[in-house]
Amino acid sequence: MKEEQYIISGMSCAACQASVQRVVSRLDGVEGCDVNLITGKMDVRYDEAKTGEADFIRVVEKAGFGIKADRPEKTGKADEPEKKEKSGLSSIIISLVLSAVLLYVSMGQMLTDRLPVPFFMNINSDPYGFALTQLLLCAPVLFLGRRFFTSGIPLLLRGHPNMDSLVAVGAGASFIYSVVMTYAIPYDAHAVHNLYYESVAVVITLVALGKHMEQRSKRKTASAIKKLMELAPDTATVIRSGKECVVPTEEVAVGETVVIKPGDKIPLDGVVESGSTGADESMLTGESLPVEKNAGSQVIGGSINLSGAVYVKVTKTGKDTALAKIIKFVEDAQNKKAPISKAADRVAGVFVPVVMAIAAAAAVIWLAAGKDFSFALRVFTGVLVIACPCALGLATPTAVMVGTGLGAQNGILIRNGEVLEITHKIKAAVFDKTGTVTVGKAAVTDIVSDDKERLLKIAAAAESASKHPLAAAITEYAAASGISDPGRPENMKNISGKGISCIADGKEVLLGSRTLLEENGIDASAYSAEGDRLSREGKSLIFAAIDRKAAGLIAVADQIKDTSRPAFERLKKEGIKTVILSGDNKACAEYIGGLAGADEVYSEVLPEQKAEIVSQIRKKYGPVMMVGDGINDAPALTEADVGCAIGNGSDIAIEAADIVLMKSDLNDVPRAVRLSRLTITNIKENLFWAFCYNTVCIPVAAGLLYAFGGPLLSPMIAGLAMSLSSVFVVGNALRLRSKRL
Repeated sequence: MKEEQYIISGMSCAACQASVQRVVSRLDGVEGCDVNLITGKMDVRYDEAKTGEADFIRVVEKAGFGIKADRPEKTGKADEPEKKEKSGLSSIIISLVLSAVLLYVSMGQMLTDRLPVPFFMNINSDPYGFALTQLLLCAPVLFLGRRFFTSGIPLLLRGHPNMDSLVAVGAGASFIYSVVMTYAIPYDAHAVHNLYYESVAVVITLVALGKHMEQRSKRKTASAIKKLMELAPDTATVIRSGKECVVPTEEVAVGETVVIKPGDKIPLDGVVESGSTGADESMLTGESLPVEKNAGSQVIGGSINLSGAVYVKVTKTGKDTALAKIIKFVEDAQNKKAPISKAADRVAGVFVPVVMAIAAAAAVIWLAAGKDFSFALRVFTGVLVIACPCALGLATPTAVMVGTGLGAQNGILIRNGEVLEITHKIKAAVFDKTGTVTVGKAAVTDIVSDDKERLLKIAAAAESASKHPLAAAITEYAAASGISDPGRPENMKNISGKGISCIADGKEVLLGSRTLLEENGIDASAYSAEGDRLSREGKSLIFAAIDRKAAGLIAVADQIKDTSRPAFERLKKEGIKTVILSGDNKACAEYIGGLAGADEVYSEVLPEQKAEIVSQIRKKYGPVMMVGDGINDAPALTEADVGCAIGNGSDIAIEAADIVLMKSDLNDVPRAVRLSRLTITNIKENLFWAFCYNTVCIPVAAGLLYAFGGPLLSPMIAGLAMSLSSVFVVGNALRLRSKRL
């Protein structure tokens, strides 16, 4: 199966989206097709032995829409939507002015006989001039709103009617009827009261204004992608032949050295060769504090160099950079639909034909009931104009786009709408211990001695030549305690599996297990009780002897992250069980589990057992989220209902994950759950409004209230209500941006 993305043009509402999705899905070999109304993109999964791009182009163009493969383009086209928006706004302003004058001339004289108007516009003294004036004012509005006709009528004739078709048929029928009545005025003066020019103009203007507001709001929902794209600078300063050259960023190759001065954006991923600075990575990771960068530090393209100048060797370019992957991750999430949208998609697919049938039936029923053609036309137009498939089509994708964008701004990347929907249902969160719940690095936790400072200094001197992780923990702790130069060991010997012996600070030193001291005839019983207690906490013990006398012990352990316990507590408040998986011994795993406040701890777990345990936990509690960072977590991440990789983990873990936490902060796990719940709630609100709006408004427009003595809905009010319904749905989705996770 192959998956490709295409750009679809000419879509204006959910009915268009449904039409494109339907014709492509019918092709033999197409496994799945998702069309996003907001982004204008189609994701299609297909068997390339049976179908392909030529077939997609053929059926989509036959349905009346444009299509082209979504391939990278040169920069410079980003401002085209803004240019179109300005052009469209000018047309709307002209239409608003003409419609206001038209309303003044037509409706004003219906309200009072004393309205000041020129004699040739007066309905009483010159009804024919009155009608012609309205025609002349309405015609330019029709021309400026010609998109409804040039788009809607061809789609109607091709059997794929959309929202434009409804407006075109309703407004077109009213305009044609008004023109006929205009010609009839010399023969029947009463015909002047059957003109609907003002309704035609106002409906087209209000719907166009609503569409304009909708488009602006929809672009706001995609602001997260735009902000991410703007992070990458257009140019970079590269060292070539010993000189600094400013070149386009896309021309920089892997292995070249770039210079980044204070205040500049880092163009590409790389490693600092020289210099030191602080980098602002907040737009990429959500981390508000600057990150210190020195020689050997990794830098991310798109982050900002805050202080010193640095020379960076480029390691990744183009689509391989972290920024490009993040953008792709978020784009994919916004293009893929959540399962909750399926009901709305099914309704949108048949909505317009059903509405046209209801409008025609309502008009026929009122004619049969004895009403004149003018009344039936008002009903027909009102039903067509008030119906709104747009709200149905926008309900889910707008919320998903804002939700995934909000997540990206907070360093939480969500792969697709389905993951966003599933996440709020999880009943258990399973965490890998090392590197996820803990720091993943050994550190000194306890020193037991009568002279702790002396023991630490001698131990640091003895271990300064070793590369063992426990040795590194001691030397780092000594440096942090102010012992910057403990000295170097002499005559050092490694005793396999037990420790070391050496001369340090002029003293004979033994460092290692209790067995090492006992084998050398040294009594360490004075420290046995404390040693047993620390061992039960899962800590590694290093006993020390100086000049053949026991001097104390140093306990080393992988420390729990500061964010682990708060994250576990927040998950528990949400009713989610917390589980730790660890390959360590039972004492160590349970000690960390106790510090974190985990509900369950699995110890001595082999990598290949993790996926099996995740499956067992699912059977016990329900949907499971797995949180991990290592290569050996990838199978478990895939097995879980939601796989969550922390950002400093391996590329394989990130590729296997559904959610990536860029900050490696476990508090982002409950934040991801909250984000999912907020987004799904927003989608349900949008869908309720869309279904409720159409369920109530269409019968009212058809004359249901009028039949029981109530008012008949004006097509102008119908147009306003239709426009506001879409804006309401998008506006409600945009509320998500203000939510705190």
